Amino acid sequence: MNDGFTNAVQPTISEANLPAPASTFEVLLITGMSGAGRSHAADCLEDMGWYVVDNLPPKLLVPLVDMMTNAAGPSTKVSDNAAVHKLAAVIDVRSRAYFDDLNEVLSHLDDLGVRTRILFLDANDDVLVTRYEKVRRPHPLQHGNSLIDGIKEERQLLQGLKEHADMTIDTSRLNIHQLSTKLYEAMVGSGPSTVSVHIFSFGFKYGTPTDADFVADVRFLPNPYWVPSLRELNGQDRAVSDYVLSSSGAMEFLDAYEKALMIAIDGYAKEDKHFVTIAVGCTGGQHRSVAMSEALAKRLRAHGLEVSVSARELRRRR
Repeated sequence: MNDGFTNAVQPTISEANLPAPASTFEVLLITGMSGAGRSHAADCLEDMGWYVVDNLPPKLLVPLVDMMTNAAGPSTKVSDNAAVHKLAAVIDVRSRAYFDDLNEVLSHLDDLGVRTRILFLDANDDVLVTRYEKVRRPHPLQHGNSLIDGIKEERQLLQGLKEHADMTIDTSRLNIHQLSTKLYEAMVGSGPSTVSVHIFSFGFKYGTPTDADFVADVRFLPNPYWVPSLRELNGQDRAVSDYVLSSSGAMEFLDAYEKALMIAIDGYAKEDKHFVTIAVGCTGGQHRSVAMSEALAKRLRAHGLEVSVSARELRRRR
């Protein structure tokens, strides 16, 4: 029986279960006192994978969000568009009119299902005066008056926004590295999990990498190249991986190296270093280093780390 709907195009199960693009979108407004660290906060958010727009008038938030969410249709995987699902917008007080419509804009974004948060950066007046004197720049609200007059006007203008902020960070006693740590703790968490790791394999005969924080040499392991059945394979193949990892010393090396790396990564997180590159080398970069890189990545992921892996020399064979 034709019920009037049989000819309609029905969404697939996977499409029906996908959230609307706007519901997967997140907006973070970075605001606060001039000189309190907004620009550095924006840089940190960009490092965390946010799409950052500086000095954006609030009224432009809605069309920008519409454009970015419409670009990812319902059949598009959210994971494929992660870079455009986190928007951080820096808003300052270059115009009082910018704030007149802010509440209306935030309400509209809420109606769209967009998660919106406000990060407010603050510092006491004495610190702000010192920072401005060091850079020898006028305050945006100074208007020919004294520096402290501009700071006080800005503080009064932002008072209501500060009261509605989801996160407030006082940077009076923080250097830029400590501010970065605070932001990572607020947005990502604390400890080693804030560090992103990239592991790549390479061949020593093609040159030692210069862009790695750690370089491991696994040429002490038996070389699968000399096994006829393994020669044309690479370390991503199960047979080669099993051969390498079952070799004498392979597991002991991974155990020790994993422990050493986690000590270092924990220290890096505390010192505001959130990106670590590890190179693992063998002679040609085809077998041992590839297999050991994959095994090491698996171990580090078990600690909750975000780990990516690449093989520098595999393209040579192809």
